[in-house]
Amino acid sequence: MDWQYIVEVLPFYKTALWLTIKLAAIGIVFATITGFICSVIQYFKVKVLNQIVQVYLEIARNTPLLIQLFFLYFGLPKVGLTLSGEMCAIIGLTFLGGSYMAEAFRAGMEAVTKSQVESGKALGLSDFQLVRYVIFPQAFSYSVPAFGANCIFLIKETSVFSGIAILELTNTTKNLMGIYYKTNEALFMLVIGYLIILLPFTLFLMWLERRVRYAEFGH
Repeated sequence: MDWQYIVEVLPFYKTALWLTIKLAAIGIVFATITGFICSVIQYFKVKVLNQIVQVYLEIARNTPLLIQLFFLYFGLPKVGLTLSGEMCAIIGLTFLGGSYMAEAFRAGMEAVTKSQVESGKALGLSDFQLVRYVIFPQAFSYSVPAFGANCIFLIKETSVFSGIAILELTNTTKNLMGIYYKTNEALFMLVIGYLIILLPFTLFLMWLERRVRYAEFGH
């Protein structure tokens, strides 16, 4: 292991690490918003919109992220719409992640007992109030494990951004291996980079799951 080489290329990995974190964070935020909206539409079976959501979910979950990125980055310019690589990455991560988040939140909502929903309706709560005060607090506690798994999945999916020339961790590693042929050192730094992102995030999710585990009991 050439430690001197690792020190020399460290600035490249630092830049790639922050880019990976930025793209993953923005993608997860928008995917969470998209998934929550879709799950509410599915739960209340909103006419027309429910069918649109179903089509979106099937397309998003049954096509690889790399193919979606190719369509955005290489396909859209053919019709006069050119997007930057980072914008394509965020849209792709949102499109794919939103479908998985929707299923996680929908499952959480359906785990809330019908008696509580009916009690809320009997009290005169609107659909929005039902979601805000009855369904969402409990559904969130049920959804945390699936939500966390989806977030970790989306962070790891940033590795395919190298297909559209974004210098995130994986692409930076490939470039450095091609230039210096220091395979062991480059792969070692790649593993360390993802550990820096995923390990603290996983520990945070474990803590969050413990905190919300008894949400349905009012604690």
